[in-house]
Amino acid sequence: MRYVVIFEDSPAMRAVREQHEPAHLAYLEANRDEIPMAGGLRGEHGGVYVGGLWVFEVASKARAVELIEADPYFVACPRAYRLLAWGKALPHRFATL
Repeated sequence: MRYVVIFEDSPAMRAVREQHEPAHLAYLEANRDEIPMAGGLRGEHGGVYVGGLWVFEVASKARAVELIEADPYFVACPRAYRLLAWGKALPHRFATL
């Protein structure tokens, strides 16, 4: 099942990002089969982070929640998120997603 999650950063996330970025990136790499795309969101290129977005390919919505809530960023500072089911409009593009 395909899902996306949109995270919303609080002011506390700046320090969390600085302290936990290596563990967060290692976590994403370790789970790349279920989280094939992920990245930070900014108001403009080069601006400060305001959140993040992940694309999931998981067995269930519950599994997506497990992955979200085990991320080192989330463990250090739980942040608001929206988890949404997602279907691609152009299936011939980016075939691995």
